[in-house]
Amino acid sequence: MKTWFERAIFFSWYCDIRDCAYCYMSTQPKKKKAVRSQASILAELLICKKLKWKVGFISGGIGAFSKTEFKNLLKNMYKVSKEKFWLNIGPLDKQTLKLYLQYTKGVVGSIETINPKLHKLVCPSKPTKPYEKMFRISKRLKLKNAMTIILGLGETIDDFEKLKRFIKKYNIVKIHFYGLNPQKGTIFEKADPPSKEYQAEWIKKTRQIFPKIDIQCGIWKDRVDYIPTLLEAGSNSISKFPAIRLFNSDYAKKIEQKVKKTNRTFVGSLTKLPKINWNKEIDKLNIEKGLKEQVRKKLFKYLEVMRKSKK
Repeated sequence: MKTWFERAIFFSWYCDIRDCAYCYMSTQPKKKKAVRSQASILAELLICKKLKWKVGFISGGIGAFSKTEFKNLLKNMYKVSKEKFWLNIGPLDKQTLKLYLQYTKGVVGSIETINPKLHKLVCPSKPTKPYEKMFRISKRLKLKNAMTIILGLGETIDDFEKLKRFIKKYNIVKIHFYGLNPQKGTIFEKADPPSKEYQAEWIKKTRQIFPKIDIQCGIWKDRVDYIPTLLEAGSNSISKFPAIRLFNSDYAKKIEQKVKKTNRTFVGSLTKLPKINWNKEIDKLNIEKGLKEQVRKKLFKYLEVMRKSKK
């Protein structure tokens, strides 16, 4: 059995909403749209491809890009990866989904918590109804549906029945189970993150009822020890680890060791750079020459960080 690392590629540090109670962005004042350059995104994507990290989804703050700008980004990303993407960019209408259709594998709904009363408290400006509508539209467009859940916001395992109904109703084929990462300045600042046993309980119940669903578990660098328990509960893959910044660190090495102890094969590497000609790989990219040179500069900056990450 195989396990892999999934990296979410973020295109911005800006959000029009900024009032989700658990989110770092809710503590920040409204400012100019902090959007990453295409070059940095494409360089990161090339690293993912060569190290065999799967792209969990493309995400960023709602309202960070215009539709035209985002379509152009997707087009260039597709040229690099040769694969379609999961989009986690808020609820999308039919017209918008059709605009991105040729580069899209499926859509991700940031549901966060399945408890309706709790949802109104922690996500006041992000109701689930628009996501539910998107799921119905995406199915008609023959796209796949996925969702995210953050455990530790105040839900209980009794809420699992609601999740079961939701998965069935909207034909969810992939689910990301994250654990709360308390952020300074939020109402959860002093909250305890969920235990590995609690996160595993949700995963195990989901796997038992939906044997074919793709389950991805989020861990942080301080929760590497969760890995065996979460994989044995039924998770396919892991995420939420800063793999570039902590490449070949003790944390990264421990992740690979923990996966091995579960008798699974870890796809790709978090500790060893492949011996390839990176300049040649960039030269092969079918993108505009000026952008290609910008990607080259960004790529080698990332590689420098990865080669230094030892401790």
